Amino acid sequence: MATIEKYLQSLRVRQLRYFSEGFKKQKVREIEQNLCKVRDICKEYEVSRAAVYKWIYKYSAMKKRGIKQVVESESDTKKLQAYRERLKELERVIGQKQLLIDFQDKVIEMAEDEYHVDIKKKFGGMLSSGSGITENASE
Repeated sequence: MATIEKYLQSLRVRQLRYFSEGFKKQKVREIEQNLCKVRDICKEYEVSRAAVYKWIYKYSAMKKRGIKQVVESESDTKKLQAYRERLKELERVIGQKQLLIDFQDKVIEMAEDEYHVDIKKKFGGMLSSGSGITENASE
């Protein structure tokens, strides 16, 4: 019962979209050239299978000849999926690094409290230009 409610809710939230004829022809060509599958296009662009098959029926020269495609390769749709997976992995790594930084800051803070020593640099004064020469040294 919950899946029917989710489906009905997704229909209400979903906006009507328009795909250009050129876009449809490009995706049909990718399917014909075995660069992607119908399900990849459906998933990536949130289009129904029926819509994609309508595109194939309308724009495919192979469909009119009765040729069926089975082999799959890589396309921009596949590359986009790979980039999204890579982005998730990088976000995970950044999260781990942030945890490490927070842990190190806490350890430094505890060490400062324990040994009564100022370990962190305090940024209250003027910063040097990076040349190694300070104002007092030049006088």
